Amino acid sequence: MKYAYKTLRVNTETPYIASISFNRPEKANALHMEAWEELKEIFINLSEDDAIRVVILSGEGKHFCSGIDLSLLQELTQSSSIQGGHQNELLRKKIVALQTAVTSIENCNKPVIAAISGGCIGAGLDIATACDMRYASEDAYFSIREIDMGMVADLGTLQRLPKIISEGLVRELAYTGRNVPAEEAEKTGLVNKVYSDKDELTTAVHSIAKAIAEKSPLAIRGTKHILNYSRDHSVADGLNYVATWNAATLLSADLKEIFVSKQKGRSPKFNS
Repeated sequence: MKYAYKTLRVNTETPYIASISFNRPEKANALHMEAWEELKEIFINLSEDDAIRVVILSGEGKHFCSGIDLSLLQELTQSSSIQGGHQNELLRKKIVALQTAVTSIENCNKPVIAAISGGCIGAGLDIATACDMRYASEDAYFSIREIDMGMVADLGTLQRLPKIISEGLVRELAYTGRNVPAEEAEKTGLVNKVYSDKDELTTAVHSIAKAIAEKSPLAIRGTKHILNYSRDHSVADGLNYVATWNAATLLSADLKEIFVSKQKGRSPKFNS
């Protein structure tokens, strides 16, 4: 499947891997409405694309993503002919639409790896926390910048970040808006590993993506689903759910292929 977007650069030349990058470097990859719409569309499409098993998300230029474009923020908050409760209802609808774009990353049934260089600010951090894993270059920094704009972060950081790093640190960052450098992000678990520069980061992340793509696609999709479910439910609920899941999917063509490949001394080849 070919993908063509105005605000996203998409590369699917590496087998089973889709490399997506925000493509507004002149705006530090700030996202206007078209960018949000395309972000949602690409992850919905990739989730259904059997040719793709892993997704890498990065930013063109110096920065990963500097958040919502100020023009869009002004558009969301400007007064209109609609007043009172109807205006508030419309604003809520617009916020939920942006939330849905971020959640499309989390809901994508393929693992999504964020490769972060430069600024990961505001909505950029919302997006990063919706990814499965985060890796960074030494120049990366992270910030919940909404507090400096007199608003509450509303696209997912306050909900997802406490499940990645300690709640006390989340509160500090949310209340102060300070920058978290890459080294601190690694120590706190916000990112898995830090690399010296963007080139080294890109090489390392592609190596990780390749290792994932070589595994059973059915098992990888199921593992992501179970991890997300277990994060949001009790241990007992998670165990019960995965028992039902495996009862339905364990006896798969992928499992048979693994057995056959081991007997023949070759690498497995998956079609799912």
